[in-house]
Amino acid sequence: MNPGEYTKMFELEDHYWWFVGRRRLALKLLRSHTSVAKPDVLDLGCGTGVVLRELGEWASPTGLDMSDLALGFCRQRSLGRLIKGDGSKLPIQDKQFDAIIGLDIFEHIEDDEAAFADAYRILRPGGILVLSVPAFRALWGPHDIALMHFRRYRASEVRQRLEKAGFVVRRSTYSVFFLFPIVVIWRLFEKRKKGPAKASLVSVPKWMNTTLIAFQDLEAMLISAMNLPWGSSVIAVAQRVEPKDETK
Repeated sequence: MNPGEYTKMFELEDHYWWFVGRRRLALKLLRSHTSVAKPDVLDLGCGTGVVLRELGEWASPTGLDMSDLALGFCRQRSLGRLIKGDGSKLPIQDKQFDAIIGLDIFEHIEDDEAAFADAYRILRPGGILVLSVPAFRALWGPHDIALMHFRRYRASEVRQRLEKAGFVVRRSTYSVFFLFPIVVIWRLFEKRKKGPAKASLVSVPKWMNTTLIAFQDLEAMLISAMNLPWGSSVIAVAQRVEPKDETK
């Protein structure tokens, strides 16, 4: 990711609707699928540290990122247990974590199949992976270029990669469902703009930001009961299930 995008993330991640909605949904799914009282959780691609900080309220978290700048921002938030590492070659021994949360990280990794396999390797039996990735190749544009993405996914592609790595997929759905038409229109507009590629984090007034967070919270309630047919992101929950346990 371009260095300037980390700075922007650090400034916005606490309160901007997209970051807030994404992490609330992911943390809700993680807690509902994790039975360990205080799980050891790896925040894979921890960025500037807000998810890591919130995990600390109920779990024993560790943050991993390949960017010194991102880890520096985590330290500014007084966060510890940080690891510098590549998501496709994790510097972590086998079966070390009860859960992994990876929010918009796998699209940044060129060999994403190796990353899914390594995530499986470091989970303990029964361990949970919660991930989000950007959806639909048709939405590819300056936003993806600025963030140094390699790809966007369909939900079926995420499922296939997870199953190939050995996971049992517990949930796979789209998110940012209600706002998807606006996202499509905005991305089409972005493709026509000239100049350097920039991430599309549009400034909104406080009242609108609050409203958009409410929409995302409503969507999280729906996702707890059903899968959604479209959205600008894919979110999935997968579990490491040992072969002897598959029939239980």
